[in-house]
Amino acid sequence: MRRATTIGGRCLDGQKAFEAGPKMSRRRVLGAAANLTTLMIVPRHVLGGTGHVPPSERLNIAGIGVGGQGAGDLQNVSSENIVALCDVDRAHAAETFKRYPNARAYSDFRVMLETEDKNIDAVVVATPDHTHAVATMMAIKMGKHVYCEKPLTHSMYEAREIAKAAREAGVATQMGNQGHAGEGIRLICEWIWDGAIGPVREVHAWTTHAVWPQGLQRPRETPPVPHALDWDLWLGPAPSRPYHPAYAPALWRGWWDFGTGGLGDMGCHNLDPVFWALRLGAPTSVEASCSVFVPTITWDKPFNTESYPQASIVRYEFPEREGMPAMDLIWYDGGLMPQRPRELEDGRFMGDKLGGVVFVGDKGKIMCGSYGNAPRLIPESRMREYKRPEKSILRSVGHHKEWIDACKGGRPAGSNFDYAGPLTEMVLLGNVAVRMSLELQAKGLKLLYDEASMKVTNLPEANEYMHRTYRDGWTL
Repeated sequence: MRRATTIGGRCLDGQKAFEAGPKMSRRRVLGAAANLTTLMIVPRHVLGGTGHVPPSERLNIAGIGVGGQGAGDLQNVSSENIVALCDVDRAHAAETFKRYPNARAYSDFRVMLETEDKNIDAVVVATPDHTHAVATMMAIKMGKHVYCEKPLTHSMYEAREIAKAAREAGVATQMGNQGHAGEGIRLICEWIWDGAIGPVREVHAWTTHAVWPQGLQRPRETPPVPHALDWDLWLGPAPSRPYHPAYAPALWRGWWDFGTGGLGDMGCHNLDPVFWALRLGAPTSVEASCSVFVPTITWDKPFNTESYPQASIVRYEFPEREGMPAMDLIWYDGGLMPQRPRELEDGRFMGDKLGGVVFVGDKGKIMCGSYGNAPRLIPESRMREYKRPEKSILRSVGHHKEWIDACKGGRPAGSNFDYAGPLTEMVLLGNVAVRMSLELQAKGLKLLYDEASMKVTNLPEANEYMHRTYRDGWTL
């Protein structure tokens, strides 16, 4: 049995958390208070246990993956009670552990959820992509509300299963594509639905945000595992391999086994306004062209099966839907960009420093930055002439606040899993095309996709990338 490592009386190594002395649980306090006839709101345990949180009550929230983006997510929900924290890297998460000294700390989220079941209402998941689904699914099955960072999952199959499970469990959910709560994405929807640029038949979207290396071979060195890192738990459901700093804590996004590349990272942000405004679902086809991996020793493997290519272009085709015409969506990453619109004035920056989107309509163009920020009709003279429609979409109280309110019985959050699941599926289908890009070129094909079966119909070998086999001991 593994010995429990503790800091300040808090368990950090997967064993049951403990405290210095006995403490009345929050639910026992509420149970005692329920006897008072002056209570205005019945406590949640009377109304059905975890999952029902009266608006007047603060949520008990646990964090899974709290050393990076998870630290920021927790800060955004810190108006509630942060009661438990989980991270496999004690050094990377040290500042977060210090920030919430009363939260019990773990390294294995499975142990945390089982141990803290009665104390947790909601969970924030911000692990590397390859662990999103297993952590999120366990929380959902236990009736916990879940906020999960983008992309929702590592594979398309996981995205569909997670959305289905959340729907059946009736829990409040939100994916961490924060731009969905912004003003920009709402303006884009309202302008397109108003007919500002006519029917949209083509969209170009890109990112410049690949701040990690790609196009790499697997490291050959096997340095020692840092003492504060539980490497086996970090690997989670992914295939076993030796530790290397090229993966953890920060550079995992570029590796097929752990991340989802530039498309998975920023697609859920920059393609979100396209998905919403143009009422997209699944594409009928997708294809990709990528930078070619050049091995350093032999030429027998022209495509790198270890990490994403340095740059790629992904082309989606969508059918007619809800009164909108068939359209093409083209994605660019790794420094590649679409053609500069003729309407864009000289000297004017295209998008913003993280990327952007250009909507091409029959009557004009809309350009925005990453996350749907700062949309404008182009050229600027068109923007000045345009009479904006009345606002028709409810404005957000804040991306994290939406989720908190939903947990307490309010309206569903904007990027709840019924929305985020299909968005993630669309994004990750592009990575399947990236994985198959050389074979597609060799056979003169593009992937034809059937949404109902979640299968490529003309190249069956592509379907192995819809899901992955989990390592022993891990399950969805």
